[in-house]
Amino acid sequence: MATEHIVVVGAGQMGSGIAQVALQAGLRVTLVDVSKEGLAKGADRIRAGLKKLAEKGKLDEARLQAAYANLATAERATEVQGVDFAVEAVTENEELKRRIFVELDSVVKPGGILATNTSSISITRIAAATKRPENVIGMHFMNPVPLMQLVEIIRGAATSEETYQTTRALAEKMGKTTVVSKDFPGFIVNRILIPMLNEACFALMEGVGSVEDIDTAMKLGTNQPMGPLQLADFIGLDTVLYIAEVLHKGLGDDKYRPSPLLRQYVDAGWYGKKSGRGFYKY
Repeated sequence: MATEHIVVVGAGQMGSGIAQVALQAGLRVTLVDVSKEGLAKGADRIRAGLKKLAEKGKLDEARLQAAYANLATAERATEVQGVDFAVEAVTENEELKRRIFVELDSVVKPGGILATNTSSISITRIAAATKRPENVIGMHFMNPVPLMQLVEIIRGAATSEETYQTTRALAEKMGKTTVVSKDFPGFIVNRILIPMLNEACFALMEGVGSVEDIDTAMKLGTNQPMGPLQLADFIGLDTVLYIAEVLHKGLGDDKYRPSPLLRQYVDAGWYGKKSGRGFYKY
């Protein structure tokens, strides 16, 4: 089934980014968020992103106007009907995601696909909340979505081959490169990334080096664009901690144990860039 109309649930940075690349690909998009203010900000962010592309000559005037016209908004997913494909992009909270998937089950066309942008939560468990687990899949975009090329596709225990192929085709239509992961905690990217960030927290806690020295060492020593502590700040230390806990609980190995320093920073409300303070001050 060709995808023409998608609903994106969550108008934050990830959701608005996903909506933008879908609009650039010529799709009709309905952006959904329970917060009227958040919805307005998300729609403004999308239009600004599209306008910037047009100013750089990457989007002609006809496609820009078509993208503007193809964007609709709603405060509840149940307000939208006739959707081919849904992408959920709300905060990393399993209970919240499962509730949203129950709603999406009634919104998406029979045979249509329900995707989650989760970076760590079991696709199989989310799928079990629906009446169509074979049509549920993980579609993990990287942040910032318009700039990052990768989409990590995660197949749950019941995900059908047709669901996978349709999802892959949609990601490629959005200009992304895909990889496939089995449904294990953290999938591929966070299974490898989060332990590195967590280890940087342990190194700082143990006095191996300062924040600046740890980040400079990893940037220049391993040719990364930013150091692990700065990256953790950009992701959000609360999110890093949550994924570390998912890895620790799901895999049962102490090598995934979250750093006490990371936990302390989160307890203090020092979440990184979004709160103005993490390992750095913003």
